Amino acid sequence: MTDIQGIQRRSSFRKGSRRFAFTTLLSILVATPLVAAPDGDWANYGRDAGGERHSPLTQITPGNVAHLKKLWTYHMRPPGVKAETFPGANPELMRRFSTGFAASEATPLVVKDIMYVSTPYHRVVALDAATGKERWFFELPGRDQPSTRGVAYWPGDKGAGPRIVFGTRSGLLIALDAATGKPAAGFGENGTVKLKTPEVMNGFPAPLGMSSPPAIYKDLIITGSRVQEMPVKGAAGDVRAWDARTGALVWTFHTVPRPGEVGYDTWEKGSTQARSGTNVWTMPQVDTARGIVYLPIGAPTLDRWGGDRKGLNLFANSVVAVDAKTGKYLWHFQTVHHDIWDLDLPVLNLIDLRRNGKVIPALVVMNKTAIMFVLNRVTGKPLIPVREVPVPTQSDVPMEQAWPTQPMPLSPPPLARTSFRMDEILDATPELSATCHKMAVDMDIAPSTLFQPLSRNHAVNTYPSSLGGVDWGGGAFDPATGLYIINVNALGAPSKLVQSDDGTWNTGYTYFVDSKTGIPCQKPPFGELVAVDVAKGKVAWRHPIGDNGNPALKDAGTLSAGGPITTASGLTFIGATRDSHIRAYDTRTGKLLWQDIMAGSNYGMPMTYRTPGGKQVLAVVSTGGFGFSPATSDELVAYALP
Repeated sequence: MTDIQGIQRRSSFRKGSRRFAFTTLLSILVATPLVAAPDGDWANYGRDAGGERHSPLTQITPGNVAHLKKLWTYHMRPPGVKAETFPGANPELMRRFSTGFAASEATPLVVKDIMYVSTPYHRVVALDAATGKERWFFELPGRDQPSTRGVAYWPGDKGAGPRIVFGTRSGLLIALDAATGKPAAGFGENGTVKLKTPEVMNGFPAPLGMSSPPAIYKDLIITGSRVQEMPVKGAAGDVRAWDARTGALVWTFHTVPRPGEVGYDTWEKGSTQARSGTNVWTMPQVDTARGIVYLPIGAPTLDRWGGDRKGLNLFANSVVAVDAKTGKYLWHFQTVHHDIWDLDLPVLNLIDLRRNGKVIPALVVMNKTAIMFVLNRVTGKPLIPVREVPVPTQSDVPMEQAWPTQPMPLSPPPLARTSFRMDEILDATPELSATCHKMAVDMDIAPSTLFQPLSRNHAVNTYPSSLGGVDWGGGAFDPATGLYIINVNALGAPSKLVQSDDGTWNTGYTYFVDSKTGIPCQKPPFGELVAVDVAKGKVAWRHPIGDNGNPALKDAGTLSAGGPITTASGLTFIGATRDSHIRAYDTRTGKLLWQDIMAGSNYGMPMTYRTPGGKQVLAVVSTGGFGFSPATSDELVAYALP
């Protein structure tokens, strides 16, 4: 769950057939490197199409980063405008968090000297990257909202100029002229394509929109979607590709297979019909050199009970590789079998892994358990061996048949907490101890182990929670050190299953935290920044990240959402924490080198670029508005050396 209205109860929105010919497979097994973006640009959400989130810029270094100063600030909220509620919002929470500001998880793009960013005020804007001065803005029709995590850039081709492309909360795909901000001529109807087609809506007036930017491959716009978590039937989570010039639909990949397609037999007979969820609510990633797109697919509906969908349930919780031109299935790797914990698959990065003097095309995959799988991105085979481990299967809920094993790599171990004992309740202060013990008694909390099925008789305190040990922020890879950097959380979610009128079982849940401070109720650490040597499958270092505000828990860290980036000078930048700080770390050691407090937390990613004058700039969207804190700002802040 990723939006403010989902903090204490569930949102009505949601978080996406043939094998490659052998000769074609052989032709792409060659270690072709990832295609690099121009050094000074940040043209994709993860900088490059594969989401490595690494910049080759070196002007800002470990030696001078402490001298960073604010260069300019852009206010995303237009004068006189206040934040508005939206369909599906929890009214109680919106009142509680009403500050006049709205939350954003956006990461800006910079191409040449122009910055592009979506705002939570019904706008997409273009700014002068050197000064922050507004060049143009586009206001969405009908007070619709652009995707909260940002926009995509299509460089143009065959007579069509560059375009800014993004989805909306209401289910539109919009293309703008990158130079003017006007609707792109020839794209759909006045620059707009309707994503709610009959083929995906299944005859239901169900929610469907986009919370993340699409992927771009040549002249294709590849979209995931945000659909429902309940009830079972609704819009399909299919992934689709659209012509970047005309908006015409080019291909569709069925994330819940149809009869005759690979994976159809992994579902109980009749259970695939109009099944919702199973969607890509983060970003597809693209190997542009090989023409492969990778789909990080989430959990199916219902995501806490699978009694009506016995089986492995492909392609839920799987990374699926498809031919980028046609959408045809190449291979898949499922990270969770028969998901009944809402574990999704938010983390996916393409990397070039160096091992024994060779460069191996790889990808890093994690579901919310923070279990790291490292795969060959051409074949889908694990580069670190994976075994099927027996897990708890006993369920007191009718019809449920938990899968008896789950995949587990030999290394590294899960990067975040995955279990809970009652003697691990927080006791740092008498007040916190009393609050947390009372919560455990009042909610009838039971201990938990990894992959333990939920119960109808007591609340299983599941770790990680739906926030995840890791979530959409994902990680960044530094190719020079071979280190993959990611922030992780320890946060429980006591959950008890209750039967609905339609016979299905679902859960409302809260988080195991002190409601006044947002401090988790188990012993620390609460939040950490972790570096993994990917080639070895070993944790290189891990340190608490953030200040939770309690002196008795000074080194415990705090919860985070959003992710890091790395640079070729050896720096890791990350916002993400509840304490509204932006920080720089030494990538090799994890040593904190610089920090600055902002007006709001950064719940997307920082990004860095070079201006035409040669200055390296760090840019951060700082709004707050996630977890247990309200939105407090509308700022987009740029930093540079004096």
